[in-house]
Amino acid sequence: MFVDIARIYVKAGDGGRGAVSFRREKYVPAGGPDGGDGGDGGDVIVQADGSMNTLMDLRHKTHYRAENGHPGAGANKHGRNGANEIIKVPPGTVVRDAATGEVLADLVSAGQVAVVAKGGRGGRGNARFATPRRQTPRYAQPGTPGEERWLELELKLLADVGLVGLPNVGKSTLISRISAARPNIADYPFTTLVPNLGVVDVGDGRSFVVADVPGLIEGAHAGAGLGHEFLRHVERTRVLVHVLDLAAPDRDPVGDFEIVQNELRLYSPDLAARPMVVAANKIDVPEARGRLGRVLETLGSRGIRVYAISAVTGEGVRELVSALADFACSGKGGGEEGES
Repeated sequence: MFVDIARIYVKAGDGGRGAVSFRREKYVPAGGPDGGDGGDGGDVIVQADGSMNTLMDLRHKTHYRAENGHPGAGANKHGRNGANEIIKVPPGTVVRDAATGEVLADLVSAGQVAVVAKGGRGGRGNARFATPRRQTPRYAQPGTPGEERWLELELKLLADVGLVGLPNVGKSTLISRISAARPNIADYPFTTLVPNLGVVDVGDGRSFVVADVPGLIEGAHAGAGLGHEFLRHVERTRVLVHVLDLAAPDRDPVGDFEIVQNELRLYSPDLAARPMVVAANKIDVPEARGRLGRVLETLGSRGIRVYAISAVTGEGVRELVSALADFACSGKGGGEEGES
């Protein structure tokens, strides 16, 4: 099950109490203070784990506590520090303070760690308070409490290329054509209910990751269809691919492009301004070629690259993949005139 949102409670360990103790040995009738310091409380740490791809585990366990520091002891013995609590999450996870919305960490690479709750400091033992005028202090410090907070975790998939478009335009067919991803494919809207990732091997030593998200419909920003729930997964992409269906007799491909672009703009102006290309799909259907000219003229005049493809037969896909590799692998791309 794919889960990309979680809410958890974290509590770092409290510091251990310092000890009140005095040296007691034979022939030493007035030994001085020897109370040791308490140990520090453990931290709560979030760590990106490359073997994970969902936050599902954090839905089942929502409370995480680090170990408290151990108290100090006589003979100047320092209390043991509390063990850290490590929470593993998939790369691409954003960690926020639930109360303030502050971003505490954005873990984009495997092995990256962030302390989200700091353990309390151990209290000082009475040996620390001895002075020439106060040689037998009978008090020690308590440990300080560890931090605690509620966290909101949001997973944003790490992909170079994002496929966007209306439902049932062929996005899942395209990702299955260019990568080893095998999403559900059927001839009805909203077949794709969760994001899919695929690695595309260009064949010249270059590769990139592509994300296919569930289709958008007009009014998605207001919750229609699946809403904007999954658009977070294309926020990190370098380039967007608008997939258009040229074969649908009752749809206008240019109008469909404007619908999706408007929904992207309402979700995030930055996302709508991302470099993009258009994949004019289903060109293998005879009626589709008659609609291609208007798409090339209208979008090409706006500096948007248009690639006529068939995700089913593979026609034009190689040229599209090569262009996407230029964007994804170098971060560069321009807005040349449309191509067919």
